[in-house]
Amino acid sequence: MPNPWTGVGNPYTRQEVIERFNNTLSKGESIIVAGAGTGISAKFIEKGGADMIIIYASGRFRMAGAGSVAGMMAYGDANAIAMEIGEYEVLPVVNETPVICGIHASDPRRRMWHWLQQVKAMGFSGINNFPTHTIIDGHFRQTLEETNMGVQKEIDAVALASKMDIFSITYVGTPEEAKKMAEAGADAVIAHVGCTVGGSIGVTDASIGLDEAAKATQAICDAVHSVNKNTFVLSHGGPILTPEDAAYINEHTDTVGFVGASSIERMAVESSITDLTREFKSIPVKRIH
Repeated sequence: MPNPWTGVGNPYTRQEVIERFNNTLSKGESIIVAGAGTGISAKFIEKGGADMIIIYASGRFRMAGAGSVAGMMAYGDANAIAMEIGEYEVLPVVNETPVICGIHASDPRRRMWHWLQQVKAMGFSGINNFPTHTIIDGHFRQTLEETNMGVQKEIDAVALASKMDIFSITYVGTPEEAKKMAEAGADAVIAHVGCTVGGSIGVTDASIGLDEAAKATQAICDAVHSVNKNTFVLSHGGPILTPEDAAYINEHTDTVGFVGASSIERMAVESSITDLTREFKSIPVKRIH
């Protein structure tokens, strides 16, 4: 539906975002969500017809030439970075597409109920749990959990967002996390199967292939839908790099779309700028010294 606030930050209500997603599906189209680290990226992601744009710290590092995992590191305040990208770069240039703010829910300096109010007041149409500790494992993950900085903080933030009637789209890495997020009231769940392969700063080898990614994704779908059959599940990461890859996952699972960050924003820049520069370098010149 047309948004009456178009052009001034495009805030959507939770129900409006859900209706937007369902409208996309009713037309037989996949839901496409894209991460944006710059205003120019967001502007043309919208022009391409994305259903939603997500802003998070990794976008800034990714578009600065670093790997997306930099957004997980102590290289800046992830909450402040996401808010800054939204306020000064993305929200001013996106006219109609809902924009979601990535929140670092385990940040001990933030009162999450207060931060969510600020996110909503800025004009964001929902939240996403990034940076997310769902992609951390091993001893470090155990330490985070034991020191009250683990995934439960993200689940609690989603539950709080649900109570505040704020749309949430959340990363998960396992069926167990997926079920807890669904129980907390997540409106959409992203089945994260690893860092995206390919390009200049992507991982060089996915730990799993497309078939395994499909199986892992379906397990997450099953967990989510055991709680709420209306929750949207989308695919992301690992070997799912191209539109063909995302289509394969859609065909072999119950996902209804794809979330692309590196696979949409970074890969587009890497290929197009390289190719265009080469074209300019090939133009003839008459005068040779």
